[in-house]
Amino acid sequence: MSKRAAVAIFVPHLGCPHRCSFCDQKTITGSVNLPHADDVRRAAERALECGASPENTEIAFFGGSFTAIPENYMTELLEAAKPYVGAGFRGIRLSTRPDAIDEKILANLKSYGVTSIELGAQSMCDDVLLANERGHTAADVERAARLVKQFGFTLGLQMMVGLYKSTPEKDLYTAEQLISLAPQEARIYPTVILKGTRLGELFLSGEYLPYSMETAVSLCSKMLDMFENAGISVIKLGLHSSQEVESDMLGGLYHPAFRELCESRRYRDNMEELIGADKSAAFTVPKRNLSKALGQKRENISYFGKKGVSVSVAPAPEQREYIIRTDKN
Repeated sequence: MSKRAAVAIFVPHLGCPHRCSFCDQKTITGSVNLPHADDVRRAAERALECGASPENTEIAFFGGSFTAIPENYMTELLEAAKPYVGAGFRGIRLSTRPDAIDEKILANLKSYGVTSIELGAQSMCDDVLLANERGHTAADVERAARLVKQFGFTLGLQMMVGLYKSTPEKDLYTAEQLISLAPQEARIYPTVILKGTRLGELFLSGEYLPYSMETAVSLCSKMLDMFENAGISVIKLGLHSSQEVESDMLGGLYHPAFRELCESRRYRDNMEELIGADKSAAFTVPKRNLSKALGQKRENISYFGKKGVSVSVAPAPEQREYIIRTDKN
């Protein structure tokens, strides 16, 4: 099957009734101009011209709270996208707030060919939501998630790690609660501190202390295991790499290859558990995952070396896999 893709249309910050502590949509999306119907059509046509596989492609409205934008503007965008669903695109995806969902809205979205809805939960701890000025509660997330599934949409849930007033324990609790809502997909965003935000002010004053990168990688690698072991696809882990983010960030948990760091940590933790006290074992790793198993800049090999464990790598006979062996130094 062809890889799923999206024709991304950004609707920056429109429809958001609150300015969350961490939010600067201009920096996050790199967009300042609002799209209109012609922009949607041009984006869809361009995707087809570039060889997009319509049956595996969604038209995706990201960047703001789509169902909270003015209804006439939302209708304009949906009407422009709908003919492409009829022409073979697999559907329309959108992201929105949990408190901007009800039965009437969902019925309307269904009529336009919307297939996937992502809810920005961010945390399932009410004190964290309040401290970060989200304007909704964990109960709103639960209610909206149930409604989205009842109407037959693909449900995606988004969470953030390391928010103001959160802790690793609260973040793990959030992951557990989101998993209990049985979404098909999830996104995990470690918190990045941007200029011009309330979180930036708290950081500069010393009131907000972000996690270390080590804590974030360890925590998110556990969450990746939790979601995937529950059959939930983690479609994004880490904020996407962009010049805007890199130039406007004050601190926080940003790395252009954050997911790879987490996947490498998963390999390291699994290898450490399997080698046990005798420190000797052999692992077969698909060729495409060898760099993850060895770690960025071969950090996993260095890690085991410091523990008195040598690591050797050799191609498996069929050449599509590698055999990694560990032994005492």
